[in-house]
Amino acid sequence: MPRRLIQLYAGLVAFAFGEALIVRANLGVMSWDVLHQGLVRQIGLSIGVWSIIVGAVVLLLWIPLREKPGLGTVSNVLVIGACLDVFLSWLPQVDAMASRIGLLLAGIVINGVASSAYIGASFGPGPRDGLMTGLVRRTGRSVRLVRTSIEVSVVIIGWILGGNLGVGTVLFALSIGPIIHVSLPALTIPRVRPASGPDPAI
Repeated sequence: MPRRLIQLYAGLVAFAFGEALIVRANLGVMSWDVLHQGLVRQIGLSIGVWSIIVGAVVLLLWIPLREKPGLGTVSNVLVIGACLDVFLSWLPQVDAMASRIGLLLAGIVINGVASSAYIGASFGPGPRDGLMTGLVRRTGRSVRLVRTSIEVSVVIIGWILGGNLGVGTVLFALSIGPIIHVSLPALTIPRVRPASGPDPAI
């Protein structure tokens, strides 16, 4: 349990940090942040606040997929959005192209591994990841295909709303699924069931 809790919250905080790196790279934000930025431009508030609101709304899509929320699900909605705004307030703007590319690539890798970390902690996936795992289970398709399809769909909606679409967005949408596909097995913590006692019928 302690390892699972540490991995859960380390993964969530790391995800927010990677997300902030991508925003500061200013080469196109990650898929869901295209949507969040579009909502910011249309309505107001911050990216982090919209991350929390959209995460809560995505939970409604779990109903037909029969996904069950857990501690990780609620923590995902609250922790990532809150930490994202904090990290963005700390990280300075970067002008040099080499530095911006480095931030982008680092953010994508961190997000992929961090996603596997909090999914693998087995406290319930985040709202967006639960949508992914539910569709994987229902359709029988691979994690790579399902995750990439979700990311591309969100980008299109966000771009229509005025979100920042760039080369970083495309790279994120195409690479996040494969990174999770590779790293998830190594970061999945098996849940050990306690040994059962003697059969009371004996």
